[in-house]
Amino acid sequence: MPKVSLFNQNGSQVGEIELNESVFGIEPNQNVLFEAIVMQRASLRQGTHKVKVRSEVRGGGRKPWRQKGTGRARQGSIRSPQWRGGGTVFGPTPRSYSYKLPKKVRRLAIKSALSSKVLEENILVLESLILEAPKTKDFKNILGGLSVEKKALIVTADLEENVALSARNIPGITVVTADGINVLDVVNHDKLIMTKAAVEKVEEVLA
Repeated sequence: MPKVSLFNQNGSQVGEIELNESVFGIEPNQNVLFEAIVMQRASLRQGTHKVKVRSEVRGGGRKPWRQKGTGRARQGSIRSPQWRGGGTVFGPTPRSYSYKLPKKVRRLAIKSALSSKVLEENILVLESLILEAPKTKDFKNILGGLSVEKKALIVTADLEENVALSARNIPGITVVTADGINVLDVVNHDKLIMTKAAVEKVEEVLA
């Protein structure tokens, strides 16, 4: 079983914690990780693109000239696609880009992401993370004590409002609950910081 150091809020090591091997100790599957990231990024697309088709552009109710005898090609409307200002053919319309991978694939992806952080030694486990009041300065001091200088994902067992409010103004810091942990967030941050309770909750769900 993989073991990682256990820290308190001040950044001091207070012991070690054993992580569940079936969640934090598997061999990361890069293909599944890639598929999960593509799926998540696809669902983030707004899909609000829109062009006007022939029936939606302004004008063109009258036939521009008679059908025969002019020597020109027959035309039914000045808003046909071949005319300047005409409708667009096969243009983008509003749609959803989201799709779902099988449940087992999604579970393997998040396990692979967590195991990658353990292998890279980029995971920190805290005994607890409690703030008396929402104060960015106090949260920065906690990060400084843990030597966190780059992007970090903070995972708490339940919604800690003071933690979320304290962290939201710090660039590169994201706070999620154990229920909301996902592949894109884990991969997109350099450090993964979890509370002991969050680790237990994730292991309970994924083990």
